[in-house]
Amino acid sequence: MARLIHLLLLAAALVASQPGLAGVGELNSVRQFASTAFSVTPADIVLSDVDKPATYTRVELSGRLLGFVASTWKVAGSVGYSGKPVDVLLAISPEGQIKAAKLLEQTEPILTIGISPDDIAAFVGSFQGQDVLQQTAATDSPTAIAGATVSSGVIRDGIVRTARAVLQAQSALADQGQRKLDLAGFTERTWGELTNNGYIVNRRIAVAEARTLLGEEVYEASGASDDAPFAELYVGVLSPPAIGQNLLGKQVYTALVSSAPPEAAIIFVAGNGLYSFKGTQWKKSGVFDRIELLQGDKTIKLTSNGYHAIDDLKLADAPEFRELAAFFVPPESGFDPVKSWRLSLLAMKEQVLGATRTGAFEVNYQVPGNLIIGPAEQSATGVTLAEGEEVSLWQSNWLQRKPAIAALGLMLTALVAILIFQDILVRRRTLYNRVRFGFLLTTFLVLGLGLGAQLSVVHVLTFAQALRTGFQWETFLLDPLVFILWSFVAAALLFWGRGVFCGWLCPFGALQELINAGAQRLGVRQIEVPFGLHERLWPIKYIVFLALFALSLGSITYAFTGAEIEPFKTVITMKLARSWPFVLFACALLLAGLFIERFYCRYLCPLGAALGIPARLRMFEWLKRRHQCGRECRICAVHCTVQAIHPDGHINPNECIYCLKCQANYFDDQTCPPLKARRQRTEALAGRSAGRGGGSDG
Repeated sequence: MARLIHLLLLAAALVASQPGLAGVGELNSVRQFASTAFSVTPADIVLSDVDKPATYTRVELSGRLLGFVASTWKVAGSVGYSGKPVDVLLAISPEGQIKAAKLLEQTEPILTIGISPDDIAAFVGSFQGQDVLQQTAATDSPTAIAGATVSSGVIRDGIVRTARAVLQAQSALADQGQRKLDLAGFTERTWGELTNNGYIVNRRIAVAEARTLLGEEVYEASGASDDAPFAELYVGVLSPPAIGQNLLGKQVYTALVSSAPPEAAIIFVAGNGLYSFKGTQWKKSGVFDRIELLQGDKTIKLTSNGYHAIDDLKLADAPEFRELAAFFVPPESGFDPVKSWRLSLLAMKEQVLGATRTGAFEVNYQVPGNLIIGPAEQSATGVTLAEGEEVSLWQSNWLQRKPAIAALGLMLTALVAILIFQDILVRRRTLYNRVRFGFLLTTFLVLGLGLGAQLSVVHVLTFAQALRTGFQWETFLLDPLVFILWSFVAAALLFWGRGVFCGWLCPFGALQELINAGAQRLGVRQIEVPFGLHERLWPIKYIVFLALFALSLGSITYAFTGAEIEPFKTVITMKLARSWPFVLFACALLLAGLFIERFYCRYLCPLGAALGIPARLRMFEWLKRRHQCGRECRICAVHCTVQAIHPDGHINPNECIYCLKCQANYFDDQTCPPLKARRQRTEALAGRSAGRGGGSDG
């Protein structure tokens, strides 16, 4: 096994060494794309990149602005469920109309294999003519790709957000005369360049200056010299990517901006020195009492609701800071980040020596002019965004799927009741059989075919990839049903092990069991796999999972391709609407399941293997066994759905699907030999007692 794992990791390293894309969204044919989109001759148009490296491109003809060409990955950082870029090249008119759209790159699991490239291209192309300024919801968008609702939403969201960001950057959404921050332009800069050019400003307050304002006794006990820093503040506006993305890195910056309230400014504050600009009082009061923003005659308090801690800065030449923070300043505060403002540090002597004297030190800030889009760059369209569009994609998905979430909640509640009160249920075999097959039928028809909530090993690989490359909750919140299911399964692993999902919540597993039950009723002869052979076959699924995991270390796309060993997408997600090789493979697995119950689950399922690995971490042992099991009786082992019971009677938690069939046998005095013997002895004693009683009466 060790040698096998070594070979798999070596294969992953070879995959990783293969040449990849030169860069997402990089096309040498931008001119041709723009000329086709705007119906002009390529030689006549003038292209001018906005910022370096180019974030988007202006397209002009004889000094007249035709529109813009932009990449959804470069502008909006659009990321799909795979955690990888979903990049679409857009041509946008100044009035907000999509003139053309072309898919450049995507590695979405549902789109990678099985859905025709023509279908994907047709969906992306159907955005041509869409008005992104007036679009209010997904109902205004082109029809989603069948079987790929979430991925379609990712594409749609990236297109709309990119177009709007570009238009806003060019002031197409601004009123006449209004100046706004450039929220699209980006140039890579060092810490030195940011501070030297006024993007970040700082003020150093020495202990001597603090003593002058607050009194000679300030920090005498600390032994600090007059030149020691009482406080050293670095201040700036994080909203423009030219500042925020450079400081935080693209992933953290994108996550921060996406969590900010609509139109809120984001302020950056970093500090060193003896005096903390945060203090501790804000944890109780919810208001930062040591800093505030001043603009004109306005004083703006910073609250804990708008506070976000920053772990570190991504710039190699940035100094170490004692404190880092970002603050959201909502528009209703009246704060305008384009105009000059001041950060006031309130140095309160009472927090040092118990007195009441207070002094203020101010840091003046004015955002550099090249990050402001002024009236000269404005469009005269005067259009505004449709109201309510600020809801993020994952929030929109959750709101739209409320009925589905409620249905899933009912199913999970019922399942928890079944598992907690399992002893009561399995004592009534007829009721148990009805509940068991009723739940499996619901899982297949409602959870699977109806809601499309089929978990996959792809989710495991995506999660592992996210942990390595940059975790973002928004990626996993895109599909609410999958997120809820995974959360439930994670908790269930601690209580009951792997089997809660495999035995109750897997639509394909439910389909296999239902089909096999029907086959047995029709008299289809079952193949009994000798336990010795079975024991050598079930590790195959672990090998498959390790192979997929090793591939994902080098190429997530190759791993997704290998994950087609799962028939889930073919049978459940796409309902057999795929090319014949996929359908034939899925049907072959179902056919094998007619003769060997849950054949795929036993030997091939990589998801079952991934869940089986932590199965032994469960905290409780709910399944009951007798000392006679495996020695005097093997009924449960013979009838186990997936042969998870060893000949010696113990249950292998890595293989058990928690169907509770063995527990129904455990409490059945018509099936379990120890109970049968006890019942027979009781009946015999009762019979003899009745006989003696009858003779005496005679």
